[in-house]
Amino acid sequence: MQGSMLSMEKRFHVREAGSTAKTEVLAGTTTFMTMAYILMVNSGMFAELPGVSYNAIYIATAISACIGTVLIGLLANLPLAQASAMGSNAFFVYTVCFGFGLSYANALLLVLLDGILFILLTVTGLRKKIFEAIPTPVRVSIPAGVGLFIAFIGLKDSGIVVADPSTYVSLASFNLLSGNVAWKDIMPMLVTLSAVIVIAVLTCRRVKGAVLWGILGGTGLYYLLGLTVPGFYEGFTDGMNLNPFAAFGDFGRQAFGRVFTEGFDFSPYLAEHSAMELAVLIATTALAFCLVDMFDTIGTLYGACARGNLLTKEGEVPNMDKAMLADAIATVCGAVCGTSTVSSYVEASTGIAEGGKTGMAAMVTGALFFVSMFLSPIAMLVPGCATAAALIYVGIMMMNCARQIDWLKTEDAVPAFLTLAMMPMTYNISYGIAFGVISHVLISVFTGKARDIKAGTWVIAALFAVMFFVTH
Repeated sequence: MQGSMLSMEKRFHVREAGSTAKTEVLAGTTTFMTMAYILMVNSGMFAELPGVSYNAIYIATAISACIGTVLIGLLANLPLAQASAMGSNAFFVYTVCFGFGLSYANALLLVLLDGILFILLTVTGLRKKIFEAIPTPVRVSIPAGVGLFIAFIGLKDSGIVVADPSTYVSLASFNLLSGNVAWKDIMPMLVTLSAVIVIAVLTCRRVKGAVLWGILGGTGLYYLLGLTVPGFYEGFTDGMNLNPFAAFGDFGRQAFGRVFTEGFDFSPYLAEHSAMELAVLIATTALAFCLVDMFDTIGTLYGACARGNLLTKEGEVPNMDKAMLADAIATVCGAVCGTSTVSSYVEASTGIAEGGKTGMAAMVTGALFFVSMFLSPIAMLVPGCATAAALIYVGIMMMNCARQIDWLKTEDAVPAFLTLAMMPMTYNISYGIAFGVISHVLISVFTGKARDIKAGTWVIAALFAVMFFVTH
C-alpha cells in the first residue's frame, strides 16, 4: 500500500506541488462527498424517460464520472472531478426528449456529436473563437439561467410548484384545514423545504458534503414521517432487489451503446416533421449542448483553480487544453454509456480547499465513483423529494454569476435578462441562449454598432433564427 502511494506521489509530482499523499486522499474524498448527489439526482431525472430505468442511469452516471475524473487527473494533473452536468441533463430530458419529441437514443446521439465537436474544437484551437463569438452578457448569464431552470424543475418535482389554468403556475396548497389536500401530499413538500434549509445551514457551517448530507437527511425524514401516512409502507419491499449487480444488467440492456443501435433512427420524429426541420434541430441542439458544456467547463476550471491558487503566473489554468480534452472525451464516453454531457464540477473546489493540488486527488475521487457503482440498491431508496432539494440548492448556487452583469447598461441588461429568464419560462436552455444572442445582434445593429459584431456571432444568431422559424 505504501509503495503504491509513493508511486502515485511520483507520478503526480505531489511533493513538488507542495502537498502530501495524505492531503491528496483527503481532498479527493471531500470532492466525492460534495458531488456524490449527482448519482441520485441524474438517475431520478432520466428515469422519467420511457425505456430507461433508475438503475441503468445510476451505473452510466458512475462510470462516466469515473472515466472523466480519472482522465482529468492523468492528462491535466489537476485535482478536479467530472460527472454528468447539472443543466445539461435537464436540457436532455425535459427539452430535447419531452419538448422536441426526440427519443432517448436520439438525444444521446446529439450528446455524442457535442463531444466529438468539443474534441475537434479543442485540438484545432477553434474553441476560443467560438467562446469569444458569444456576447459577453449572454455568456455570463447562461449559468444563472440554467440555475433558474434547474431550481424550477426541483420545485416542480417536489410538488411545491403546480400547474394552474389561469396563471400557468402556482404554489401548491399547504392548507390541511381546507379538506382539499391530504397530509400525504404535503409531507414530501415539507421534506424538500427542510432539506434545502439543512443544506444551507450545513454550508454556512462549512460542513463538507452539505448537499449529500441534505439528501440523506431528507431521505431519513421522509421515511420517518412515512409512519404518519396510512398505508405508506404497504408493499414497500415489493420488487426490491438488493443485488448490486442487477443494476449492471439494466445498464447493459437499456443504456450502454443505445446511441449506436437506435440513435440514428429518427423515423418517429420524421413522421411528423420535415427533413429540414430535423437538420436544423440537430445543428442548433448540438450547438446548445456544446455551448453550455464549454462555458460550464471553462468557468469551472478558472473558478476552482483560482480558489486554490493553482493558476499560472499569467492567470491561466494549468494544462487548460488537456483539461478541456479530458472533458470532451468524457462526454463521448458518457454518450456511449447512456448519459448526458459530462463536465467539470465546481464542487471540486471543496477538495482544493482541503489542500488538493494534483491529479492524485482526482484519482481518489474517481476510485470512489467506481466503488459507488455497487451501492445502487441503497441509492434507489432516496425519494424524489430529497433529490429535488439538491436541484433547488444547486440552482441557487449557479445564480452567483448574475452579479457580473451591468444591469444599468441596457445593451448588456436586455440580452442577459432574456437569456436567464427565457430558460425557465420556456423550459428550454437553447431558447434562452437564442434570445440572448439574437437580441444582442439586433440592439447592436439598430444602435450603429453592427461593425462590432463578430462573424461567428452572426452565424450563431442566424442558426438560432432559423431554428425558430423552421422547427417551432
